[in-house]
Amino acid sequence: MNFLLETLQLIVLSIYYNVEAIIKCIIPTKKKDVTGEIVLITGAGSGIGRLMALEFARLDVALVLWDISQEGMKETARLTKEKGASRVHYYLCDCSDKSEVYRVAKQVKREVGDVRILINNAGIVTGKKFMDAPDSLIEKTLEVNTMSHFWTYKAFLPAMVDNNHGHLVCISSSAGLIGVNGLADYCASKFAAIGFAESVALELLATGKDGVKTTIVCPYFINTGMFDGCSTKWPTLLPILDPVYVAKNVVNAILTEQSYLLLPRSMNLLMALKSSLEWKRAALWGRYIGPYKSLWSPKIPLKHSACEKNVFKITSFKVKSVH
Repeated sequence: MNFLLETLQLIVLSIYYNVEAIIKCIIPTKKKDVTGEIVLITGAGSGIGRLMALEFARLDVALVLWDISQEGMKETARLTKEKGASRVHYYLCDCSDKSEVYRVAKQVKREVGDVRILINNAGIVTGKKFMDAPDSLIEKTLEVNTMSHFWTYKAFLPAMVDNNHGHLVCISSSAGLIGVNGLADYCASKFAAIGFAESVALELLATGKDGVKTTIVCPYFINTGMFDGCSTKWPTLLPILDPVYVAKNVVNAILTEQSYLLLPRSMNLLMALKSSLEWKRAALWGRYIGPYKSLWSPKIPLKHSACEKNVFKITSFKVKSVH
């Protein structure tokens, strides 16, 4: 395609997409039918993972729950059945372990079928300053928050591509968009997860697999019980998010095939400031608004001591499971 045709295509499609965006703001997007689809959620034993499972339980899907807490998954399965889910399967799986992901994925394919909606939700955070965090905890943060996405995509994406049908969901964080003092390893892992998800989305588009949708979710800090002692300077602008609100919005974003979901919407303003301002001025605004500050007050001890004991292959992703 020559330069003139490419330029014309750019102009026409830009106008079309702008009109499309305006129409979507006025007319609600029709939700896709996911009846009978197999939905896999990692980190489903508690928190947002459990709440998303409860939302999907009403939609007549087959739920596949992954976590490293057997009791947590049993409770999630029980609750989803109470909400009407008829097909619920749960598997112990440490998503940071590549061989375990591949092994359990084969078991899921054999016992349930091909996963059509994959939600990478499992996440952990050490809550330590960079120089205070042991190497083992930094490595585990990256393994759970980033590398696990590589392994689950490798396991389930080929079937989606073959059928040109599926949905990949990356539950990242506002900390994957803006650096936060005291969360160097966590921010790095979430930035990487976004970059990975975006790159795969572009690969799918380049190969014509437009039936495989992608959604990247970046919420501000969520009140999952892991944030005792955490406060927000401007609760109207940047509230600590209600987990039920987040879960409902994530499921809605999947059903309406949104490429990006930033919560709250004010995160879009912060991203615009970050992109348009020189570094010192951006940092100044960040300090004023709040997100660049440390997540926890130094006077507030971490609720869970498993990190302190270097026991990271633990019974739940509840060790500061946040987004």
